[in-house]
Amino acid sequence: MHPSPRPADGPPNTGTDTDVLIVGHGPVGQLLAIQLVRLGWRVTVVERWLTAYPMPRAVAFDSEGARLLAAAGMAEAIGEIGEPSGDYTWKNAAGQALLHIDVAERGLCGWPESTSMYQPALEAALTAHGATFPGLTVLRGHEAVGLVDHGDHVELTARTGEGEERVITAGWVVGCDGANSFVRKRIGGEVTDFGFSHDWLICDVVLHEEREFRPNNLQICDPARPRTSVSAGPGHRRWEFMRVAGESVEELNTPESAWRLLSMFDVTPGNATLERHHVYSFSAASADRWRSGRMLVAGDAAHVMPPFAGQGMTAGFRDVTNLVWKLDAVMRGDVDESFLDTYALERRPHVKHAIGMSVNLGRIICQTDPSAAADRDMVMLAAAQRATPAAAAQQRSPFQPLKGGFLHRAASGRPLRPAGQLIPQARVARGSEAGLFDGVVGTGFVLLATEEPAALLEAEALEFLQALGARLVQVLPAGTPPGQVGDGAVVDVEDVYLPYLAEAGAAAALVRPDFYVYGAARDRAELAAVVEGLRAQLSLPAGAAALTP
Repeated sequence: MHPSPRPADGPPNTGTDTDVLIVGHGPVGQLLAIQLVRLGWRVTVVERWLTAYPMPRAVAFDSEGARLLAAAGMAEAIGEIGEPSGDYTWKNAAGQALLHIDVAERGLCGWPESTSMYQPALEAALTAHGATFPGLTVLRGHEAVGLVDHGDHVELTARTGEGEERVITAGWVVGCDGANSFVRKRIGGEVTDFGFSHDWLICDVVLHEEREFRPNNLQICDPARPRTSVSAGPGHRRWEFMRVAGESVEELNTPESAWRLLSMFDVTPGNATLERHHVYSFSAASADRWRSGRMLVAGDAAHVMPPFAGQGMTAGFRDVTNLVWKLDAVMRGDVDESFLDTYALERRPHVKHAIGMSVNLGRIICQTDPSAAADRDMVMLAAAQRATPAAAAQQRSPFQPLKGGFLHRAASGRPLRPAGQLIPQARVARGSEAGLFDGVVGTGFVLLATEEPAALLEAEALEFLQALGARLVQVLPAGTPPGQVGDGAVVDVEDVYLPYLAEAGAAAALVRPDFYVYGAARDRAELAAVVEGLRAQLSLPAGAAALTP
């Protein structure tokens, strides 16, 4: 579902070459560009390389990552470039299962809990989708070499491979340009290193004949050589081998070493093609500053983490989805620039949790001391016998509620539950439509209610939400005939939304465009307070242009 373009009476053209300039055309920069151009903004992307990197780096995104891609119009492509990751098992050197996870094919956001994907295919699909929007310009072979924030606009100098330079002006610049980000260096500030780094040999492989792997994703916690075997999307697979003591990067990073190690999994030159081998240093770090004036960073430019929780790419997708609706509001002139301060305030703790989870898993996996590994095995084997599936899922969950930033709060300043929670997504129906909620209802601000929303709202609050572009939706019980349901309601086909509201003790919940709950209310009086709190934080008058179309 494509949102309507920016209204004709929106903010005047500032005279810049583009509204938003993005440095970096990897998946995070691509998603940001598509999200912005769908809202009607002119977007220019500067990318130093002439062609896309042909090999995969990330190999998975989670249920929320899939939801964010789908909301940007990529729903059909997900099944083409990815597949459900399937189960995940950790074993020790003796082959005993230390941990087993059955990865659900329906996660919290309605998509698989984990999707294994082939990154070059994802980037190609994003590129093709972006090319359908005339407001998006991608300049490949242009390296950012200069950046000045003039206060009311930014000016970026880009240099081609031939040494020619061009100057591009924009209202804002967002660096999605990786761990060595040029934009982050211009912003300044320190990068906090979490002190966890190891070298691993990455082997991307295409098998000549289809082979079933059980488990589909395997982590072998062998102190002599920690190693990994995972799906890397349809038709592709990845093996990873940790560099151990007494071994140099140079001797590990050879085809001979790759084939020698791959032979442990019966992968040989006779039955497979080694697309790539590369020694990569996993690390964990986060920028202390994510914004300075009109310059911002997202994705690997703001944070990097080990791959063990599979959160790197999704964290970047969360970054830009948190940022885009706030930047949209600022560019429309509906809120002050200081509203963007909530971006890092919300995302930094979220990322810190994901990094911490990745590092903790990595410390377990990367243990090379035999005595310490034996102790680990004993503890994990005992824990595996006691653990319930629910406890294991909670322990590894990347879904953490927002605790600071743009949320409805009590007088004490504490967010009022369920404010800050990621709202689940399930199938709904109305009329002849049936599907996941975001596709049927659309995106932007959403007011979910157990009764007709207008009946819960005072006239001024209703006018404000309409000006905001919010979608007002009554949720009807499963079993209600969809044919009897109009545009203002949906049937809770899978019985998810009404139990969610009931568990929260709420008659209504106001959800932000990034799918996190702003606030909830038990009755008409509390809903008035929630809407007034939203209006006050946005400082948006009732007659202003909609924040989201």
